Amino acid sequence: MIEVKNISQSYGDTQVLKDVSLTIKDNCVTALVGANGAGKSTLLGVIANLIPSNSGSVNFDGKDISGIKLDEIAKKIAFLKQSHQLNVRIPVRDLVEFGRFPHCGGKLQDIDHQKVNKAMQYMNILEFTDKYLDEISGGQRQRAFIAMILAQDTPYIFLDEPLNNLDIKYSVEMMKIITQLVKDLGKTIVVVLHDINFAAAYADIIVAMKDGEIHKIGTPGEMITPEVLNPVFGHKFNITKCDGKSVCLYFN
Repeated sequence: MIEVKNISQSYGDTQVLKDVSLTIKDNCVTALVGANGAGKSTLLGVIANLIPSNSGSVNFDGKDISGIKLDEIAKKIAFLKQSHQLNVRIPVRDLVEFGRFPHCGGKLQDIDHQKVNKAMQYMNILEFTDKYLDEISGGQRQRAFIAMILAQDTPYIFLDEPLNNLDIKYSVEMMKIITQLVKDLGKTIVVVLHDINFAAAYADIIVAMKDGEIHKIGTPGEMITPEVLNPVFGHKFNITKCDGKSVCLYFN
């Protein structure tokens, strides 16, 4: 379990996070949603110890993350940034092997190769082993990056807008993969999403943020209402039902 307590963070004179507190439960998908500039990605970075906070604390299983060594944090948290373009041309397998670096320092042993093979098999990309990243589709490339963080073998996975630049087919596929990681492997996943309907369909818990603060936290059934969403996004939503689930209509 992750406990975030009274986190504040600023860039210069601009306060990005304002006294944020929340608890992230294990073995579920928690989606951070909100308008641009709400502080979603910054909060994710602070929780992962990639961005320093001005105040507050982040506890992993009761231990303050500031007291955990960086190499140990990398064994707890796998983080996939919104923009993960590489400046070098590498094969898919080499990319996935990067995930083992916290465990072996780049000198892969048998156990590391087994973890890489298992991750690639799970993500169904073994056929692309020797393909270069620029030779496969965007959806396949995203699968390769997910395989990389699976190879890292951490209990916590943080994804910053993993649907960015994916079409509908691959976006749905990616969200299904995310939920399966929880069911099959017991992962705890925190994901930043722009599309509220993907959060509604696939997240267990939704955290709505506005202006650097937590507006409301709840299940999709509790969160997908005009009363919650209208002030968060500054837009008037129409909510309907599909197969028993609430769906947002973005037009009047």
